[in-house]
Amino acid sequence: MGGKLIVLDGPDGCGKSTQVRMLCQWLLDQGTDAIALRDPGDTEIGERIRKILLSGSSRDMDTMTELLLYMACRAQLWSQRIKPALQAGRWVVMDRWVSSTCAYQGHAGGYGIDRVLAIAENALERVWPDLTVILDVGVEVAAGRMGEDLDRIEQRGEDYHQKVQEGFLRLAETNSGFVVVDARVSVEAVHEHVVREIDVLC
Repeated sequence: MGGKLIVLDGPDGCGKSTQVRMLCQWLLDQGTDAIALRDPGDTEIGERIRKILLSGSSRDMDTMTELLLYMACRAQLWSQRIKPALQAGRWVVMDRWVSSTCAYQGHAGGYGIDRVLAIAENALERVWPDLTVILDVGVEVAAGRMGEDLDRIEQRGEDYHQKVQEGFLRLAETNSGFVVVDARVSVEAVHEHVVREIDVLC
């Protein structure tokens, strides 16, 4: 099979990082060459920007600056890690992608999803993956799953995170290539649902 780009996304506390690891391992177990990457990060430049984005000392950063820094990380990650992997026929399983910026800065931050996508289309060689899986979880459940050491964005209030969740669901309703998975159930049940969606894609 040729390389494919799969994104798992959703609000903080939805369990996407765990599901990314499980999906990548499942693909490897099936004999599919796969790699798991996180956005922002997984390049030297991206990790530096990630620290700025999530640090509590950056609390005065405005929405536009956030958006552009996330997009810069993404452009570097695409050229340095994702594109070469896809060209080599590998599957890339992403922890977040453009869908996150649409939900966080676009919807919850008030910048506008359409305006985020306009910037993404100019900044990135590819905006949408082959499949985006949105892990849907209520704000209270998500909050209960997060530890006490919260980053700058995780520290934002319940109203903000409710809008983030609404942004993800709106994306899934209005764009093809999205599926929504109930992430309030067990880790194993979520993984099984994700795998079924991958089987459909194959």
